[in-house]
Amino acid sequence: MSDVTRLLELASQGHGHASEQLLPLVYDDLRRLAASKMAHEPGGQTLTPTSLVHEAYLRLVGPPGSAAWANRKHFFVAAAEAMRRILVDNARRKMAVKHGGGMARQDADLIPIEAGEPDETVVAVHESIDALAVVEPTKAELVKLRFFGGFTTQEAADLLGVSVATAERYWQFACAWLFDHLSERAEKAPAG
Repeated sequence: MSDVTRLLELASQGHGHASEQLLPLVYDDLRRLAASKMAHEPGGQTLTPTSLVHEAYLRLVGPPGSAAWANRKHFFVAAAEAMRRILVDNARRKMAVKHGGGMARQDADLIPIEAGEPDETVVAVHESIDALAVVEPTKAELVKLRFFGGFTTQEAADLLGVSVATAERYWQFACAWLFDHLSERAEKAPAG
């Protein structure tokens, strides 16, 4: 049994020290995932990969004794989901009127720079993934792991306990389904 698995079990049993010892062991993997995801985000982010990892870890661990992960797979799926929610919450916050949502950002060197559209896309993708999860939960988990977690097909397949070929079929299906869903959503959106 690996140290990570042992610490996950101890944390699930309410041993607070286990959560503290777990972070150094999983930090590099979480940081790599966050950096991969942040590389695809638009410029001007207030989040950094480091802050994304820390925020996700705080959400995962919660109050002492609240951590309950069945295994390594469950932990990394939960980490990918936490990162997804953080990025979506950040995008929604930036889109809110009181935070300047809908307004173009101005940079003295590069006027004008539009910044609202990528946040709307993140929210639209998030809502579409939630809709996919209702009909195809495993395929939605694969999308979360690949899109928001930055996992490769091989890594996501391992975490989901499916073959790489199955993960590739799931990915193709999910991409087509999400494309259709996002297209329908765009057609229904009011012009302007």
